[in-house]
Amino acid sequence: MGDLAADVAAKLRDIPDFPKPGVLFKDFTPLLADPVLFGRVIDWYAGLVPNIDKLVAIESRGFMLAGALVTRLDAGMVLARKKGKLPYETVSEDFDLEYGTATLELHTDSVLPGERVLIVDDLLATGGTARATVDLVRRLGGVVVGVAVVTELGFLNGRKKFDCPVYSLLEI
Repeated sequence: MGDLAADVAAKLRDIPDFPKPGVLFKDFTPLLADPVLFGRVIDWYAGLVPNIDKLVAIESRGFMLAGALVTRLDAGMVLARKKGKLPYETVSEDFDLEYGTATLELHTDSVLPGERVLIVDDLLATGGTARATVDLVRRLGGVVVGVAVVTELGFLNGRKKFDCPVYSLLEI
């Protein structure tokens, strides 16, 4: 089986100057092409926190991770999407990215008061997107039990933005 973090690190691909000059993008799509390794990553997520009611998947790579993860957990899945992408009534949160600003939305009925929520994405950089998601879940009354990512860019100190557990499989 090998060391999961090392195996994942070997699959990541660096893309310089994407999506804008000066940004080194960590592409995890090669991981998706390896079904055995991807399954091991999903197993890692599944073992993080017991008794989750909802997974909140952050657009867009979080969708793939949470979509696979719901097959292993007795939990629903919620989509955290960019502004204007959800068809029903929404709550929204503006936030800063490492290369700009954005707005994230959840459906108003996607998380019920008291539900235990794990937020899922592929990468934690500055923490803006995940922090906005935490704030949205809490505005709806959900209890955030953690933020879980495959890769954390530790040098950006994004985890300092959170007062809940942050789980990362690999820190770079």
